[in-house]
Amino acid sequence: MQEEVTGTTTSAQPTFTAVATSSNSLARNSSLLTPSRASVGVILLQLGTPQQPSYGSVFAYLRQFLSDRRVIEAPRWLWLPLLYLRILPWRSGASAAKYRRIWDPQRGSPLLYYTQRQAEQLQQRLAPVPVRVGMTYGQPGVAAAVEGLIQAGVDRLLAVPMYPQYSATTTAAATDALFRALLRQRRVPAVRIVPPYYDHPAYLDAVTTVIREDWQRLSWEPEHVVFSYHGIPQKYARRGDPYARQVVYTTWALAQRLQLPRRRWTLAYQSRFGRSPWLKPYTDDVLQGLARRGIRRVYVALPGFTADCLETIDEIGRESRELFEQAGGEQLCNGTCLNDHPRWLSALEQIIRQEGCGWL
Repeated sequence: MQEEVTGTTTSAQPTFTAVATSSNSLARNSSLLTPSRASVGVILLQLGTPQQPSYGSVFAYLRQFLSDRRVIEAPRWLWLPLLYLRILPWRSGASAAKYRRIWDPQRGSPLLYYTQRQAEQLQQRLAPVPVRVGMTYGQPGVAAAVEGLIQAGVDRLLAVPMYPQYSATTTAAATDALFRALLRQRRVPAVRIVPPYYDHPAYLDAVTTVIREDWQRLSWEPEHVVFSYHGIPQKYARRGDPYARQVVYTTWALAQRLQLPRRRWTLAYQSRFGRSPWLKPYTDDVLQGLARRGIRRVYVALPGFTADCLETIDEIGRESRELFEQAGGEQLCNGTCLNDHPRWLSALEQIIRQEGCGWL
């Protein structure tokens, strides 16, 4: 039996001359037979920030953020009219005012600045591995970071969610953005996702170091320590989100490292949004309760935030401090986040090298 292929008569095993390479030509190009060295890239997945502290920029950021089904699990028919008709028009202006209070004239957004600093410092430590930042919401986006890494030849991608404790509202939202970006790529790299590191000794040691350094800079001694984490709705936890359990582990581990008696610390959750109950106790309620009990000097540790942001600088450093003082408190220190502290960068490098075993 014979058949015709590209205008030539061949046997039943056709030769596709347009793509085939003969053994002789392969022999002449021995480099084709040598496996290329895998190229590894790292992407830091962070939440995001507006590009500017303006109404329009914050509106665009919040629209993207609050439209994510991972963040708001309400039915779309119910949620979207409420979002566009009530929440975005009002909240964009109020949030823009808050962002203006924390916006640095040179550095811009603290969250973006410190995340980029983390990437720059990690790239020096991991050289020649490229390290990029990908924001789930806003810019620089995950898709652009992935595109740049692939164009640079990366075929093994290590993704690092910048959330020590896992939550579907943060970690899963970030990996959703990563996989959506990969859907648009023809050449998809091998991918590893760094798991939650809420119990990693290097992370816990880094947080402990930052807290102790904060205490050394204070002219007063804290009577009580509040470990404050971003909250999530209670119904998310009931549906299986492990966030609260991981938060509890982290807090107990830090209290032990800091040698804090149980009576001198409290775990609390901040940043409640909406009317449904969130994880309790709420940070503001705890601070007001401490003040009413006669506790005058409080330190608020922020272990769940890997970079300073609106929730740490303005919410705790201004709004919560005012509530504490109004209730009778005198001094409140909002703790420094991990940011670009050398101990944290060393911890990140260790975590990345462990999860990149065989690649790095």
